[in-house]
Amino acid sequence: MATPLIAGLAVAATALAGRYGIQAWQAYKARPIVPRMRKFYEGGFQPMMNRREAALILGVRETANAEKVKEAHKRVMVANHPDAGGSHYLASKINEAKDVLSGKTKGGGSAF
Repeated sequence: MATPLIAGLAVAATALAGRYGIQAWQAYKARPIVPRMRKFYEGGFQPMMNRREAALILGVRETANAEKVKEAHKRVMVANHPDAGGSHYLASKINEAKDVLSGKTKGGGSAF
């Protein structure tokens, strides 16, 4: 007498678990798609570099301290260094951005 009762409870538990799984899968598929990558700046360079553009190039805030600017410059230059197959133009813009944010120039000092 107990065997059919246990079998019935097992079938009911399996059905409930399956129902929960289907509902969870439908909720997972219906969720909004969130981009997983950062959105990068999609514009060209300004004729005179300003602090906003320099901050966008290095990926820091306009008010970042010198240490953060130095770390960001190093990180971006490692990825874009001309000796490692990067562009000379981009390297000069990255260096100019570091100079603008660290206050060494007022902008517009690119060699290109």
